[in-house]
Amino acid sequence: MYAYKNREEVKLWTPQRKELQKLKQLTGVRKRLMKSINILTVIFGEEAFYGTEIMKLTKQSTKASVKALREDLKGINKAILEIIKQDDRLNELFKLVTSVHSVGQVTATQIIIATNEFKSITEGKKFACYCGVVPFEHTSGTSIRGKTRVSKMANMDLKKSLHMAALSAIHYKGELQDFFFRKVAEGKNKMSVLNAVRNKIVLRVFACVRDNSKQIN
Repeated sequence: MYAYKNREEVKLWTPQRKELQKLKQLTGVRKRLMKSINILTVIFGEEAFYGTEIMKLTKQSTKASVKALREDLKGINKAILEIIKQDDRLNELFKLVTSVHSVGQVTATQIIIATNEFKSITEGKKFACYCGVVPFEHTSGTSIRGKTRVSKMANMDLKKSLHMAALSAIHYKGELQDFFFRKVAEGKNKMSVLNAVRNKIVLRVFACVRDNSKQIN
């Protein structure tokens, strides 16, 4: 009965193409490599705690492993780019997405995969919610009103990537940097403003794809 009553609004599931499945698999491997490199190298910044002698021994012991992992990471990044360049649709989307200032290869690939080449998610606002960069009112009934907050049920990998993109954007002259410093000068919380920058980046990406036009920086 539920399916029948909602039959007019039903949307058929669109499976990912094999090329996108390959990208998803390689992106997963890339994530694991990054995690492994971080596990082995995070201690390098704690020389003051462990001492020079122990730190030197640690670096020598992990040098070969870290080098091999970084080489593997280069290979994965190269393989991802090759898949994108060899597919007309992926290559077109990649160029549009990366035309948005501060959006690099990793973030662009994650967006293309998460949206199923912008077939499953076609609206910037919905995608921003999916990434957890849209604040919602915290309410209960008619009497409790709290600060707006972002959803914790979000794609955290994408959220982190967009966070790095936002940090990059506010370090270079342009609209987003002007927006950030203007809002901070008005007394807005820096993290809230940075979240707004992430949201703007998402909306710009979807506008470029929708209009089939690169952003003019």
